[in-house]
Amino acid sequence: MNREPGITPDMVREHDLTEEEYGRIRKILDRDPTYTELGIFSVMWSEHCSYKSSRVHLGRLPSTGPAVIQGPGENAGVVDIGGGRVAVFKIESHNHPSFIEPFQGAATGVGGILRDIFTMGARPVGSLNSLRFGDPSHPRTRRLLEGVIGGIAGYGNCIGVPTVGGEISFHPCYNGNILVNVFNCGIAGKDEIFLGNASGAGNPVIYVGSSTGRDGIHGASLLASSSFEEGGGGQRPRVQVGDPFLEKLLLEACLEAMRAGGIVGIQDMGAAGLTCSTLEMAGRGGTGIDLDLDAVPRREPEMSPYDVMLSESQERMLLVGKRGSDPDLLAIFRKWDLQAVVVGRVTDRGKVRVRHKGETVADLPVGPLSEEAPRYNRPLREPAYLRDTRSWNASVLPEPGDVAAILKDLLASPNIASKGWVIDQYDSTVRANTVAGPGLDAAVLRIPGTLAGIAMTTDGNSRHSYLHPFHGAAGAVAEASRNLSCMGAEPLALTDCLNFGSPENPEVMWQFQQTVEGIRAACLALEVPVVSGNVSFYNQTEEKPIRPTPVIGMIGSIADVTRTGRLAFSRPGDLILLLGDTRPVLDGTEYLARIHQVEAGSPAAVDFRLERAVQDTCREGIRQGWIRSAHDCSEGGLLVTLAEACFGDGRDLGGDFRIPQADRLDALLFGESASRIVVSVAEADLKRLETTATRFGAPILPLGQVRKEPVLKVKVDGERVLHADVESLRRIWREGFVRAVFGGAPAGKGGMA
Repeated sequence: MNREPGITPDMVREHDLTEEEYGRIRKILDRDPTYTELGIFSVMWSEHCSYKSSRVHLGRLPSTGPAVIQGPGENAGVVDIGGGRVAVFKIESHNHPSFIEPFQGAATGVGGILRDIFTMGARPVGSLNSLRFGDPSHPRTRRLLEGVIGGIAGYGNCIGVPTVGGEISFHPCYNGNILVNVFNCGIAGKDEIFLGNASGAGNPVIYVGSSTGRDGIHGASLLASSSFEEGGGGQRPRVQVGDPFLEKLLLEACLEAMRAGGIVGIQDMGAAGLTCSTLEMAGRGGTGIDLDLDAVPRREPEMSPYDVMLSESQERMLLVGKRGSDPDLLAIFRKWDLQAVVVGRVTDRGKVRVRHKGETVADLPVGPLSEEAPRYNRPLREPAYLRDTRSWNASVLPEPGDVAAILKDLLASPNIASKGWVIDQYDSTVRANTVAGPGLDAAVLRIPGTLAGIAMTTDGNSRHSYLHPFHGAAGAVAEASRNLSCMGAEPLALTDCLNFGSPENPEVMWQFQQTVEGIRAACLALEVPVVSGNVSFYNQTEEKPIRPTPVIGMIGSIADVTRTGRLAFSRPGDLILLLGDTRPVLDGTEYLARIHQVEAGSPAAVDFRLERAVQDTCREGIRQGWIRSAHDCSEGGLLVTLAEACFGDGRDLGGDFRIPQADRLDALLFGESASRIVVSVAEADLKRLETTATRFGAPILPLGQVRKEPVLKVKVDGERVLHADVESLRRIWREGFVRAVFGGAPAGKGGMA
């Protein structure tokens, strides 16, 4: 092990290891590490792979429940959806790569989350994404958005997995660090789940897929686990390059090999590549692995063992087969025109030994790398800015004058306006199982061969999380659950992607700790466990962190997709009702930020009893066929919700609304208090819905009636405050996103530009 460069203090610092961590490595090994071993420790002990700053907090999240089959710790979470089937799902971040190289960063984010799903034995059925960009007028925003959307569309469309929904919002805090969070859900038989487990001494370790190159080296440790400096162009070689057509072959070949038998364990080579997959599989199995790097297929000459072990080249899998099964497994992969070679054997040594050209270049104990990385209980400090934001009071604002002008301004906001331009880039119907696609409160997919379905959504509000991390996180969980309920789905479980600045900043860690506690409180109250997730730290440039941005991905089950909720009003004469209470709170609203340029206050806490009552009533009304439309009341408030519900699928409708007065007109119309759903029902079904609402304890307030004439009329305490043509409102809403980002019509569809 003496042919590699000697280790120097500068080299240790370049690998983002502290003096204390390096001392711990020397103590574990009882010697200095080799250069390859230093690289292995660097990636395995990185924030991205080890969760060393977050584990102490994440352990407080509830992760068990009646439907949970596999919780955190594997490649994805697994829940029972009935009928002998399970849903396998997870959300991941690909933030830094997407800022540096937006097309490939986003594309490989999609490829990585797909592998997380099919490595568990599930066929991916639907993808979502949650995206955050900077100020729409920032010179980089358009290029970044076009590249990211092009990468997501290019990968998902080519591999044939529908992109069925998601969310996009804009804020200047993301000018130097965008967020690209990608979610996927797959379906498998309950007895068809595979785990990333290396067991059985003597079993072959098989490498499958693309050749290994130098792309992505230190993507996990030095790109995903450190802050940006201004510019960042030197990081571009650390961004991986994807091939969706190869991944399609890999997906089908892996699923066929799983059905054929002979696979003991399987894992994708994602972050940290061959290093992470080898050590994590051995760690879960309580075993060791001997690797022969000379057998690893390579696409570049003169690659060192360090390069091969740390490469994050895409579309690669590592699997463990039963002894003697390797000829049959290799034949399946080669039938799909994929490289497949035996690169090692499982051992009972509890170590991973790596050989290259006949020499041992690494011989490392598995436990300290896979399960015993450093854990830090970082200092916490409440951010100073909260003293100013909490002292703000809405009484300083003038009462709104022209309500119509405010509504039009909000509908034109890129955070609220139609994302039709984005949706048009995605194939949302491939495989013909999409019941409800992009643009609705949640997506719904039919489970093949049945009338049952699964609903899925992603939600988050960084403004609320900035002003009150606990309430913001709890509100994101509640909104995700509410969006599923608006489609008639029973929430089952969630996955979270927690995007923050540096964990070395006590104020950031306080935000993180409060966020975790908010998620915990909501999950316990709503009985929705966390089964998988991702933490993304160091989202900052020049020590300026993004706002705390927890994103919640949640799935739910639907017994009969013919009884799926719809967002828009559908029949003139139907009664329009509000399930829930409107609280007079303007703090943290889109109205306050866009109309008054104020981001202050403290968003109201979620009343979980009320939240459950409203959601239970909505789901029951949809199942019984009483509720004809249901739309979550969130960003933009009640008036935006009513306008969106008038934008019909085939034709616009209108509504006459009579609303009781509140303390402030703007809080009544544009406040964003939680636990509210606008529904429409036939007059003949009103009594049934009222009885159901009473049984669950949900307030129900008559708002008005659907009209054939496409005009939105609103009276408050008998005084008319709005009379607007729905078609003109829809035009503003439809064009707002494109005008904000592109200054008019975009040059073309998303792509490399």
